[in-house]
Amino acid sequence: MLTSTVHGLLVGGGLIVAIGAQNAFVLSQGLRREHAWWVAGICALCDWLLVGLGVLGMGALIAEQAWMMALARWGGAVFLAWQATLAMRRAMARHVLETGSSVSGARRHVLLATLAVTLLNPQVYLDTLIMLGAIGAVQASPAGFFVGAALASFAWFFGLVAAAGWLAPRLTSPLAWRVIDAVIGLMLGIVAWRLAMGALLP
Repeated sequence: MLTSTVHGLLVGGGLIVAIGAQNAFVLSQGLRREHAWWVAGICALCDWLLVGLGVLGMGALIAEQAWMMALARWGGAVFLAWQATLAMRRAMARHVLETGSSVSGARRHVLLATLAVTLLNPQVYLDTLIMLGAIGAVQASPAGFFVGAALASFAWFFGLVAAAGWLAPRLTSPLAWRVIDAVIGLMLGIVAWRLAMGALLP
C-alpha cells in the first residue's frame, strides 16, 4: 500500500501543483482572506470525489480492457510529457502568477465562483477522473493510491492558503516561478518516463 500511496502523491501532486486558473484563484483568495479555507476545502473535495470516481469506476472500466489500458498508458505518458514540456517552457520565460482575479463578497458568491473555476475546466476531468483514475485502478492498492492523491490535493490547497501571506512577496519574483516550473516539469517528466516504461502500469 505504501508504494501505491507514494505513486498517488507523486502523480497527483505533479498534476495538482501545475500553475493555472484554479491555483491562482485559491492563492488570491488566501491573500485577501476572503473565505479562503472554504475555497481550499471545495477544491480538495472536488479532487477527492473525481479521483475516487475514477479509481472505483471509470478507471476500473478502462483497466478491464487491454487496448484501453494501452491507450491510457501511452496517452497518459504523452500527456504528462506535454505538461512537462509546457512547464519547462514557462521556466525559461519571465513571468509571475497573476493574483488580481479574486472574488470578494458573500460566502455564497465566493463558493459558487470556486465551483465554477474548478468544475468548468475540462482539464480537471482529464487529470483526475481519467488520468489518476486509470493509473490508480491498476495499482497494487487502489485505495492507497487514492489516499496519496487525496493527501497531495489536501496539502497543496490548504498549504497554499496557509502560506499565502508568506508567499506573497516571494511570488513577485520571476526567478521563483522559474524554479517552481522547473521542478514541476522535472517531476512530470519522470512520471511520464516511468509510465511509458511500465513502472506504474503493468
